[in-house]
Amino acid sequence: MMERLRLGLVTCGFLGCSPVAPGTVGTLGGVAIAWALATTDQYLLWVLLTCVAVYLIGRALAPWAERRAGKDPQIFVLDEVLGYLITVTWIKGPTLVTLLVGFALFRFFDVLKPPPVRQMERFPGGDGILLDDVVAGLFGLIILTVARFTIGDAALWEVH
Repeated sequence: MMERLRLGLVTCGFLGCSPVAPGTVGTLGGVAIAWALATTDQYLLWVLLTCVAVYLIGRALAPWAERRAGKDPQIFVLDEVLGYLITVTWIKGPTLVTLLVGFALFRFFDVLKPPPVRQMERFPGGDGILLDDVVAGLFGLIILTVARFTIGDAALWEVH
């Protein structure tokens, strides 16, 4: 029972068990969380609290996941969920369009791993698994923030 619970957590409801692109599929868990939080009055607060909780849970369960599935296991997708949530943290009034743009940006930086993203993998244990996605999420956040302030909220985010 405890093994199944741990597996459910590290795979974000078993999304990370996908036989094809588990990281990309697992990121959809973050999209679902952000979409659910989009209706709250305190979106920023709830996303930040969720990020902290996901980091702490991921850090605690990473050693178990690595023992079960090897170093930086593909089934472990809490790092993708965390990185994605960081990307969409400052979105004002998130819509499906902004959440999808955030998804594309986060996955781009997570796959490309520009410096210093790849270097974060050198940290031991759960920190090494999580921190590269944190930095990839920060890159996505920077791009979304620049777009928001240069293009404007309505022009960029509304579907016409």
